[in-house]
Amino acid sequence: MSDQSLPRVVVIGGGTGMPVLLRGLKSFPIDLTSIVTVADDGGSSGRLRDELSMPAPGDIRNVIAALSDAEPMLLDLFQHRFANGNGLSGHSMGNLLLAAMTSVTGDFLNGITEISRVLNVKGKILPIANQNMFLHAEMVDGTIVSGESNIPKSGKKIKRVFLSPEPVQPLPEAVEAVKQADLVIVAPGSLYTSTLPNMIVSQIGDALRETHGKVVYVCNVMTQYGETTGYTAADHIQAIYDHIGEGCLHSIVVHNQEIDETMQQKYAEENASPVIYDTDRLLDLGIEIIEGDIIDPNQKALRHDTYKIAQLLVSLLQSEQDQKES
Repeated sequence: MSDQSLPRVVVIGGGTGMPVLLRGLKSFPIDLTSIVTVADDGGSSGRLRDELSMPAPGDIRNVIAALSDAEPMLLDLFQHRFANGNGLSGHSMGNLLLAAMTSVTGDFLNGITEISRVLNVKGKILPIANQNMFLHAEMVDGTIVSGESNIPKSGKKIKRVFLSPEPVQPLPEAVEAVKQADLVIVAPGSLYTSTLPNMIVSQIGDALRETHGKVVYVCNVMTQYGETTGYTAADHIQAIYDHIGEGCLHSIVVHNQEIDETMQQKYAEENASPVIYDTDRLLDLGIEIIEGDIIDPNQKALRHDTYKIAQLLVSLLQSEQDQKES
């Protein structure tokens, strides 16, 4: 099957949840595009942003690693983080390579494309924007907190997040990929600091409403202290609607099994609890609910099962095709 005839799947997100989805999706016969946030300002990414005025490379690096079919040793090298060394401590090799390739090619997107070619990456990886951008949050009490890494630490309830400089110009390729997709997947992750920074970029919200494909939000399994404390599944959807308006999501994927009590206690120490999916509110919001047992029980932390979630999401493509033919 040629790339032109493969179903087009776009995944939007960042953080730790997105690579989990992508590792499973890359094994299916799909035309895959990943649109990744570049608003991270912590650790190695933050230092490179400050020193080189480049978009944050960290989330891009993790997506490259997830989609690469390179030799394991090469990937270990790419993901290696220096533990010591004057100036090197804390940096990951992949971030440094992305910074170097950006300098060599003169452009962040070109740098990503070249490294993707070298590491035999499945599909296309696009930063949401080809420029340095900064995330800010307005809290319910009216205060403004700046910096992706600072927002969850404030301990205050978030009213909204926004980017600077305004307007951030999305990559035209990213906007077009969303519009042309057969399936758009909004990956799980930190709602205000990984998920929304992509969706609030100018033109992306419109593209989500205009796309002919189904737009599916994979909901987080646990709440996150400093971002979504006490949030239900419908609260996650409402937060997205509050930022970019209704009509941008069609479905939500939720885990429908009880969370192990020991695991719940572990997360309770971090002030996190299972996300309750409130069926009636979700339906009132016009959201289709897709349930499944999609957690990997063998992980020490709660993580989506790479293969289960990918298989469920790809099955939606066939369901959409069946509906169109019926």
